[in-house]
Amino acid sequence: MQKVAILGGTFDPIHWGHLVMAEAALQQAALDQVIWVPTRLAPHKAQQLGLSFEHRLQMVQQAIADHPTFTVTQIEANRVGPSFAITTLQALQELHLQVQWYWIIGLDAFRTLPRWYDHAKLAATCEWLVAPRSQPSNSCSPDSCGSANDLTTPTTELGWTTEMIASCEQVIAVMAQQSIAIRWQRLPMPVMGISSSLIRQYCREQRSIRYLVPEAVRAYITGYQLYQNHD
Repeated sequence: MQKVAILGGTFDPIHWGHLVMAEAALQQAALDQVIWVPTRLAPHKAQQLGLSFEHRLQMVQQAIADHPTFTVTQIEANRVGPSFAITTLQALQELHLQVQWYWIIGLDAFRTLPRWYDHAKLAATCEWLVAPRSQPSNSCSPDSCGSANDLTTPTTELGWTTEMIASCEQVIAVMAQQSIAIRWQRLPMPVMGISSSLIRQYCREQRSIRYLVPEAVRAYITGYQLYQNHD
């Protein structure tokens, strides 16, 4: 049975942080394939994204073109309405039989999992590969995440702090209260202070994004003059 992971997102645009996360998951979980899923409209977005699905898809394709086990799907291309994770997974299950499914996810998104649509069914279907965030979150109180002095304390796991681990354990506890068992593992990986919003800001300010994104993506953005007027 093949081990296949889903990496979904708006990728607006894709950057090195996404790629490092996917590679870390590939190696740690011994995956056979990572399927990149650009979303047409994410559930948390009130309006359609400023950049078209086609542009975002093209940038993902160019970013992963030379990777033998990374593929991108257009399964969301014709979707009407928000892209819910469970519907994406079910659609991929119809196309890929006899697969053990994984979901690659950043810590901030993982913390919202108990609020996802049909999260009980989703949690039971795949194993979660959780990546650390670039900066510690301050949304947990000392009572829920350990002592105040522990919030940014590094651990022996690359990229992880005690606060981040506590955040994950909170998610598992909330799911357990709902009688939902979840399989998951942390991804030890270097954290990168790169975000899609930062790249869009640099583009608006006409600052260089070289080395923030793959060169093919930088050339694509420059060639089409993307993000000049979009947030």
